[in-house]
Amino acid sequence: MLVKSKSYFTRLTVQVPTGIASFPNEILHTPQAWAQKKYTNIVSFHFMSRGGHFAALEEPELLAEDILQFVGKVEKEQLWRKKE
Repeated sequence: MLVKSKSYFTRLTVQVPTGIASFPNEILHTPQAWAQKKYTNIVSFHFMSRGGHFAALEEPELLAEDILQFVGKVEKEQLWRKKE
C-alpha cells in the first residue's frame, strides 16, 4: 500500500533550509509553532508588511528581497551541508 496512514505523513519532517514569508492578506495563515514542527531547519520566518496570496504579483520587490536575504544567509553559513 502506497499510503500507510495519516500518522505516517505527520511524522515526516522537512530538514532542508527553509524560508517562510507570511503575508498579512493571505487566505490562510500557518502558525509559526506548526511550521516549526514540520520544517525543522527554518532559517527565516518573516511577517511581511503587505501583500497576500499572490505576493509575487502584488509585492514582487518585497518578496524578492526576502528571498535574496534567505539565499544569502544559507550560502554564507553553508546551511545546505549535511550536519555530521
